[in-house]
Amino acid sequence: MNILERAEKAAELKKNGVCNCAQAVASVLADQTDLSEEELMKINAGFAVGMGNMEATCGALIGAVIMAGLSQEGRGTVRTAKQMSVQFVKKTGASLCKDLKGRDTKVVFCPCEDCVRNAVLIYGETVGLKE
Repeated sequence: MNILERAEKAAELKKNGVCNCAQAVASVLADQTDLSEEELMKINAGFAVGMGNMEATCGALIGAVIMAGLSQEGRGTVRTAKQMSVQFVKKTGASLCKDLKGRDTKVVFCPCEDCVRNAVLIYGETVGLKE
């Protein structure tokens, strides 16, 4: 499955309510780690509705950064996380769930499915995953 197909599958998992945003990202990138999809689902379970119930970072971005850390075995992950965060904001308009969803402003920057799709694509761009 190429990165575009992974991104679409993640968006579909989120849209269908199968996973939260972080889990959807982790699910389609599970083969990038030694962990099982079930383990990744558990690791990412707490990041529904962004971290802190919309108060902090988007779960899709968190899921992508977790997967980068696992796939890079922790080497260079801080730099990778910064790159991913910058790209995510460029594509979506924000990194905080409450801002992306317009909780306070009523202006939605990016629907969850698009956040998930963008996070997978950004992961691919940043770590060089095309397939």
